[in-house]
Amino acid sequence: MSKNLDIKNRLFILIKMLRYNLKIIFANKFFWFLLASFGFFIFLSIQFVIDGDTITVGTVYGMLLFPGILLIFYPTVFGIQNDDDSRMLEILFGIPNYRYKVWLVRILMIFILVFVILLVYGWLASILMVKINVLTMAYQLMYPITFLGALSFMFSTLIKNGNGTAVVMVLIGVALLILIDALERTQWNIFLNPFEIPRNFNQVIWEGVI
Repeated sequence: MSKNLDIKNRLFILIKMLRYNLKIIFANKFFWFLLASFGFFIFLSIQFVIDGDTITVGTVYGMLLFPGILLIFYPTVFGIQNDDDSRMLEILFGIPNYRYKVWLVRILMIFILVFVILLVYGWLASILMVKINVLTMAYQLMYPITFLGALSFMFSTLIKNGNGTAVVMVLIGVALLILIDALERTQWNIFLNPFEIPRNFNQVIWEGVI
């Protein structure tokens, strides 16, 4: 009996903790980033249909990548600042070894929720445009999104200012776009599309790259 009560209490505490962290992660401006990502996805979908372009699995990957980056941007860039503004940062840093566990849980929750939202976007794309493997698509998208999200969070811990971190990440994004042609045929291309082989590229070499 006591074991059952203990399990129930732990589950109750876990649920309360998850709900609390969700409120912190996705508070304030996250709704607008979610709206922007969905709007961008819908806009691109309509644009491709109107233009009559051939839509492939690779096309869908490219369409979902930027909305995914928008989803990960706010919670990883502004998370530390939100804690600082709400005076939670001092409390977390006052508890030995606890602050790291809190943010580890938050980061995992951010990535899981972004993955779920990408599954929804992929499902919509599969219905409205071209048949795709939704799970595989979301899984492949999480590679660049996880990298950029982790990079954003790293800079946010160093800079401790959301706007400053946002500027740094935008500059990094611009630099990556400038270098995209040079890195296009290598495994160092962050925006590499695993569903689309570059022109005049050997299939065997491409499989080695991806």
